[in-house]
Amino acid sequence: MLILTLLICFALTIAITPLVKRFAYAVGATDKPEDRKVHSKIMPRLGGLAIYIGFITGYLILRPEDQYALPIIIGSGVILLTGMADDIFQLSAKWKFVGQIAAALIVVLGGVKINFINVPFFDTELKFGLLSIPITILWIVGITNAINFIDGLDGLAAGVCTIGLATIGFMAMLKGDIFVMTLAMIVLVSSLGFLYYNFHPAKIFMGDTGSLFLGYIISVLALLGFKNVTMVSLVIPFIILGVPISDTFFAILRRYKNKSPLSAPDKSHLHHCLLRAGFSHKQTVIIIYAMAAMFSLAAIIFSMSTVWGGLILLTILLFAIEWFIESIGLVNSNYQPLIKFVKARTSKK
Repeated sequence: MLILTLLICFALTIAITPLVKRFAYAVGATDKPEDRKVHSKIMPRLGGLAIYIGFITGYLILRPEDQYALPIIIGSGVILLTGMADDIFQLSAKWKFVGQIAAALIVVLGGVKINFINVPFFDTELKFGLLSIPITILWIVGITNAINFIDGLDGLAAGVCTIGLATIGFMAMLKGDIFVMTLAMIVLVSSLGFLYYNFHPAKIFMGDTGSLFLGYIISVLALLGFKNVTMVSLVIPFIILGVPISDTFFAILRRYKNKSPLSAPDKSHLHHCLLRAGFSHKQTVIIIYAMAAMFSLAAIIFSMSTVWGGLILLTILLFAIEWFIESIGLVNSNYQPLIKFVKARTSKK
């Protein structure tokens, strides 16, 4: 039944995306070219609606049972409406944030919280108490916006999310978590169906409707898969979502160093830097896909490692990220602390 449902969701998303495209033009949900963007003509957005229709259809067919099912469905509906409103009416950042907080609060009140973690090397639990609510909301809103930030090239966000969902679904299957696995697979095939129209050259953008929905559902599923576990295991969702998280982190660092508002848009995200380095649109997307796949592989290896093995892998991963970020100038051309340190140590020898 699962395989048949996944095929239905995939086919439905492919079939309905052209209708969503017409609807986007009809309601004025279009994206106009500007200096910060890479497309050169007016494009329909709102494509995330097709992904959501595929997802909700799969959910209604299979109806996977779990105490968190209803809050997730309600919360995803709120985040979808927030994204649609932004795509059509161009909401201010304040109202988008209100919608994100509301969607996150729904699942938190429904019981999705990081209540505690077991600290490695110490036989003790770190309980968050009331802090579990803001910590969980921060995670959901943070990941939602991280996915929104990387949605800058044809097929980029949809592909990266598909890779992340495949990893979350695979690890949920290994753990026997049928609910998380089922939802992850439904969203995955719906994203793939949309990617048929969204890969370069794109015929439609997912818009905030898609990026907010995908970011929201991925953040919640990742949380369900790894909450209330050891501190080391809690790192796994951070690794799986390494591409959007690192891009967002260095965007914040870049704006801090440049004394710019945190909400100020720019053309220095990961995909912008790769384009400036001489890679084509399609090559840039494929490179970032490969990076997302490597993060996912690292997460799977990390989950099977000992505590010490995991810490060593994490250290290597962090050094590799920092070196790559400095090499492409993601913060700015002068930000190279690690490269300068290595060169200084090497020149002394």
